[in-house]
Amino acid sequence: MNLTTQEVLDVVKKFGKTEKDTGAPEVQVAILTARITKLAPHFDKHKKDFHSQRGLMQMVGQRKSLLRYLSMKNPERYQFVLKELGLRK
Repeated sequence: MNLTTQEVLDVVKKFGKTEKDTGAPEVQVAILTARITKLAPHFDKHKKDFHSQRGLMQMVGQRKSLLRYLSMKNPERYQFVLKELGLRK
């Protein structure tokens, strides 16, 4: 259920300024979105897995906080991230 190293590198390459730029809010949002998307099929099979569901809700909250920060600091990058990841706001 975790992302592979190659998947993380692909996300960093697409959203980061450099190949090792994992600290940028855009990259963090993209990685969290990939992790959230990868967890969705798990909950189709295991409806009562409340421990993993709590972790998912924490990831969603963290992504929301990062998006709020990004919208205040740089609205252009915020709109780009929303468009590229297919998120709605």
